[in-house]
Amino acid sequence: MKRRANHPISLGFVLILFIASLFTSTPLYSQATNEGPAANTAESPALPGSRPHDNTFIIGNNDVLSINVWKEPDLSRESHVRSDGKITLPLIGEVQAAGLTPLQLEQELTTKLRDYITKPEVAVMVEQINSEKFNILGQVMKPGSYSLTLAPTIVDAIAIADGFRDFAKQKSIYILRHTAGGGETRIAFNYKTFIKGKNQQPNVKLEPHDTIIVP
Repeated sequence: MKRRANHPISLGFVLILFIASLFTSTPLYSQATNEGPAANTAESPALPGSRPHDNTFIIGNNDVLSINVWKEPDLSRESHVRSDGKITLPLIGEVQAAGLTPLQLEQELTTKLRDYITKPEVAVMVEQINSEKFNILGQVMKPGSYSLTLAPTIVDAIAIADGFRDFAKQKSIYILRHTAGGGETRIAFNYKTFIKGKNQQPNVKLEPHDTIIVP
């Protein structure tokens, strides 16, 4: 009779332990909820105050800028720098952009917008660089001035100029480059050697205002 009395008590105790374990364990939906915000944070864009600023590139005429005013979609837009170096924005009108870095332009726009918006946050990004150009002259099919974004190297420049004319001296090409002191340096380039892979002739990286001469 004693054994029969103890048996129900043991089952009840086990049942209590099982129910308690359910409440103390972490549900699956809780784990998913905890992981969700972390994943979203990694993918969400940074706030304006935490984004890096570009303080090296100088904006020039014909460059294309992306201007974003935080929480002001009517003021945010893509803007072309005109030949006079200015851009036009709602509320503030014309603003000088050429000659400034993106960071300096951000600060200028922020100052002007304070007359209309409380604590404006402005981001300026260069979408397209058209102001940095080089020249290619001489015995090429299409001599002229081209954007560095289209042809960053001398071989790219020859290609964008549609290649050589019949009597071009491909071994005697050179680049005229302005130096910091106001002078000029000459960089030789042997296209024949480069194409054949001899002597590890480098594909010269072009700089703004370089002039390539193909004799």
